[in-house]
Amino acid sequence: MPVILGEVSILTTPLSGVRIWALVSGCVTFSLVASMVEPTTVQHSELFRTFCMSTWCLFFTLSLLILIITYIQFHSLLPLSWKNLTVTVAALAALTVFTATLAYPCLVLSENAAKESVIATIFSGLTFLAYATETHLIRREQKGYMATVPGLLKVLQVFGGCVGLLLIADQVSHGSTGWEVAIPGMAYGLCLSASLGTVVVMVGDCAGRCPLPFDRVLAGLSSLGVLLYMVAAVVSSTKVLNLYRPNPPEGKLIIVSEMAFACITLVSYTVDLAFSVKLLCDRI
Repeated sequence: MPVILGEVSILTTPLSGVRIWALVSGCVTFSLVASMVEPTTVQHSELFRTFCMSTWCLFFTLSLLILIITYIQFHSLLPLSWKNLTVTVAALAALTVFTATLAYPCLVLSENAAKESVIATIFSGLTFLAYATETHLIRREQKGYMATVPGLLKVLQVFGGCVGLLLIADQVSHGSTGWEVAIPGMAYGLCLSASLGTVVVMVGDCAGRCPLPFDRVLAGLSSLGVLLYMVAAVVSSTKVLNLYRPNPPEGKLIIVSEMAFACITLVSYTVDLAFSVKLLCDRI
């Protein structure tokens, strides 16, 4: 298919309009945050400020590239599944930007934060709405594995693994050590690698080249994810229970957040396993 340059009608579609909305609100968000040199006394602020800024800048860049490639119709020459790539980026952006919208005021800002911080938080919320709308539009207009429920569950698993590792890194940076940190960290890392590998295979349109039946591989990875996240959920729950004992560890919000994300990701792996088993049973 030839490359078509300069089709203005492409930029007037609802999908392109939502992407431009995400670009504008995302640009305003990280520009306001970057312009502020405000000392903060909030614990964990530096790590999560870096996370928020990285999130806003990364998905601004990816959205800009997707909009440019769509405009010049260059995606037909790329050796990957464009419909799977765009919905993956949009869904992951919606989840991550939503987390940044909550983390920025709760874990980064001090009580005497400037009004620019409030405006940045509002625009971050608008960016999340833009990415959520983009995900909905792509699912309605384009069909691909990553736009299905199992595909979106894979995105949720990647997101949960990344956040889990971030929370573990914060605990380690504040002196937490031992098996209560090591075991969940290994579980998050292994599951993140497996889910990220699955997403890369689907986006790269390489499922047919797998030497094993890919549906069985997915079922095996989902089973492994359920087992590992069950262990992580139990361990993170014990850390929450320790908060109610004398001399509780610091970072109550971080520990509770880890347990919540571990449980949510465990549910996603369980539902994903159910879909994989159903698919295998239908093919017997």
